[in-house]
Amino acid sequence: MDIAIITDLGREAIALTLRLGLPILLATLAVGLITGLLQAMTQIQEQTIAMVPKILVVLIVLSLLMPSMLTAMMEYTQTLITGIPGRL
Repeated sequence: MDIAIITDLGREAIALTLRLGLPILLATLAVGLITGLLQAMTQIQEQTIAMVPKILVVLIVLSLLMPSMLTAMMEYTQTLITGIPGRL
């Protein structure tokens, strides 16, 4: 294997990871920001108030995006496995 092939495979893996993880991270960031603003306005500093909405949002986003995430991962894996003979 050539170093360019390994670099290309690594770049594709990182791009897929970012594409799959970004919606979850952005949703959690938005909920955390809103929760933090509400806590700052009401001066209630309870940690469970901050964590429960984030966990619920992560579960909701995962349940909505799981089919497309699995499809993207399967396509990447199939491309990777079928491309092995041509890259050796």
